[in-house]
Amino acid sequence: MNTSLTPEDLLQFEEQFNADRANRVAMYAVTGNGVNAAARNFNPAREVTHEFSISLEHGKITNQKQSGRCWMFAALNVLRAQVMKKTGLETVELSQNYTVFYDKLEKANYFLENILTTLDEPSDGRLIAHLLLAPEGDGGQWDMLCCIVDKYGLVPKYAMPETEVSQATRELDAYLTEKLREFACVLRREHSDGKTVEELREMKTSMMGTVYNMLCIGFGKPPKTFAFEYRDKDKNFHRETNLTPKTFYEKYIGVNLKDYISLINAPTPDKPFYRSYSVQFLGNVVEGRPVRYVNLPIEELKKAAIAQLRDGEPVWFGCDVGKRSERKTGVLDPEVYDLEDLFHTTFAMTKAERLEYGQSLMTHAMVFQGVNLDENGVPNRWQVENSWGDETGKEGYFVMSDRWFDEYMYQVVVNKKYLSQEILDAYEGEPIMLKPWDPMGSLA
Repeated sequence: MNTSLTPEDLLQFEEQFNADRANRVAMYAVTGNGVNAAARNFNPAREVTHEFSISLEHGKITNQKQSGRCWMFAALNVLRAQVMKKTGLETVELSQNYTVFYDKLEKANYFLENILTTLDEPSDGRLIAHLLLAPEGDGGQWDMLCCIVDKYGLVPKYAMPETEVSQATRELDAYLTEKLREFACVLRREHSDGKTVEELREMKTSMMGTVYNMLCIGFGKPPKTFAFEYRDKDKNFHRETNLTPKTFYEKYIGVNLKDYISLINAPTPDKPFYRSYSVQFLGNVVEGRPVRYVNLPIEELKKAAIAQLRDGEPVWFGCDVGKRSERKTGVLDPEVYDLEDLFHTTFAMTKAERLEYGQSLMTHAMVFQGVNLDENGVPNRWQVENSWGDETGKEGYFVMSDRWFDEYMYQVVVNKKYLSQEILDAYEGEPIMLKPWDPMGSLA
């Protein structure tokens, strides 16, 4: 049997294609308009409407622009709800530039410490290649944001506003990555030449000074103190001076982040449900809160998210937003594109198979601000606050069908009080350590 394609094979394929008129119609539609536009199914938009039986009050839509800070925007959009409740503000924005400054500073230190703990690993091995891949990427996880808040607090957006660099991070990320790879090279070379770890750590401190300088130049210097001034919705003016980022957090947000944990749905054979998981070499703050999840059936994620929404609190979540999503109208539904009719084939991988074979993983974080429950209390669609500005979706908000939740939702963060003792015990159990390249180590 031939192992290569033959002219006879190609002739047969062409004859089969030409024999079906629908193929030609599809070809004309796709070549002129693109795949998704040609396959657009309008039925989900009619069924998955932007109306919800539970819908929270929320601030103005935010915009991460040309940066990969969705996880950060989503977390701050959850936390700002507390500021709005305590101040009577109709909307407020917390500084994403402040948190990205310290995230990148801590990521650099975390990376260099990982280099120091892997000095004897081969430079062409998979682990070192993984560490070098994206030491200063924009992505992150809920637990990583908690580490930044615990250590540095938060500030209102006006206390450290966006810069051109924070809104478009690619250039600075590239130069930081280049510098960190250079530092890794130096540390490993000096180790080979006989330097002790203590001597290498002294070198690392100097290297971190360089990183700090680059971050200040790109993002500006973070404030140590500031005045919090605002008018509430009754037009009353308020001012509090000499606040530090940590005292601002304690007074105007006050959420105990230790009460919030990550639930994931990874239905692969290697990850039993009701077990705790962590990921090797994943984090940002050395000796900070580790990234940790408990793996659960998808219905448990829904149950917990609904309980928190009923209580008036938004929910941070991570998903694979690029799959079966229509950006203009903000519809997330497995049937938003009729690809099977268009291509005359099926896309039949299960959620577990997509994870296992690299077809899907968590790529984006957003916030649930509502859910629609039918007459039996069963969810059929979810209200999603995105951070792509108000020109996508319905003024910045997306609607997710419950069937899309089943297929492409991977993580929700909820307060422990909404979880059973069985789930809490599973979370607190000794975590199974996943490899650094495991799909559940992906960053939003």
